[in-house]
Amino acid sequence: MQTTVNVSGMTCGHCVLSVTEELTELEGVESVDVDLVAGGVSPVVVTSTRELSEDEIKEAVEEAGYTVA
Repeated sequence: MQTTVNVSGMTCGHCVLSVTEELTELEGVESVDVDLVAGGVSPVVVTSTRELSEDEIKEAVEEAGYTVA
């Protein structure tokens, strides 16, 4: 199952790692693919074995220090 969210505030590879780390801690997440748009809105595709709620994803992204656009 794939879920795509747009994340704003990421500017570099470290940002990508932070968001990826937080999202992969969610139960059932198998992979996270970030298409970094430095200083803009970056699409993030989360592949998981279960449906993830919007709130779960938002909380993980915010924990990394960024916002869901």
